[in-house]
Amino acid sequence: MTETAQSADGTTIAYERAGVGQPLIILGGAFNHRHSADVLKDLLAPYYAVYVPDRRGRGDSGDTQPYSVEREIEDLDAVISAAGGSAYVYGHSSGAILALEAASSGSAITKLAAYEPPYTADPDDPTPLSDGGVQAAIDAGERARAAEGFLRLTGMDENSIQWVKQAAFWPGMVAMAHTLPYDLALTGDGEVPAERLAGIAVPTLIMDGGTSAAWAGRAAASIVAAIPGARRLTVEGQDHGVDQTVLAPLLIEFFG
Repeated sequence: MTETAQSADGTTIAYERAGVGQPLIILGGAFNHRHSADVLKDLLAPYYAVYVPDRRGRGDSGDTQPYSVEREIEDLDAVISAAGGSAYVYGHSSGAILALEAASSGSAITKLAAYEPPYTADPDDPTPLSDGGVQAAIDAGERARAAEGFLRLTGMDENSIQWVKQAAFWPGMVAMAHTLPYDLALTGDGEVPAERLAGIAVPTLIMDGGTSAAWAGRAAASIVAAIPGARRLTVEGQDHGVDQTVLAPLLIEFFG
């Protein structure tokens, strides 16, 4: 069922809820809304009370300006409060960074799982990360151009981008393109914020795909080195778009 919570700045955060038991919140990445994880939600619902929010600016959630990472953490805190005051959290991609930042800031997260937080800085390439023209396109009101620029940032080749633009889900991606700067703000300079993450004191599982780009493995190793007691799991045969049916049993095993 769809419900709402109020964030600290008054922003309405919509979320789906299913199942009973220990609350588990799912945070999606770029271009994701609360229905993007429906398969995962349904697989986890027999074991947990699963909450899947529309992150700020997406779906039925509000988008009070100005944006900041701190406001997104407050959004998560509002959902945690609605769930009973504490929760397990799983985040994918930029949602994984949001989960890590929230845990490091003291949010009431009791266990944390993260799949490929996109800390993409390459120690062998000192070139500063670019936003791919995303913000300029948003400022110009050109959401489709912003979405294309973001896809290029992910390393997607031009043929694949053209295929995506012809797909039925492309209009939905364009509709959420104004939130891409939020994902980029979470990524920051692409470096793992080891000092902040060292403050995370809850059981933490960091996952990366066995066929993912090199940055994913580098990031996972650096995060695990930073967080006391964190564990790394490389999911063989998976890339950044991890199969939710593969992911679900791994989360059930970790969260217990």
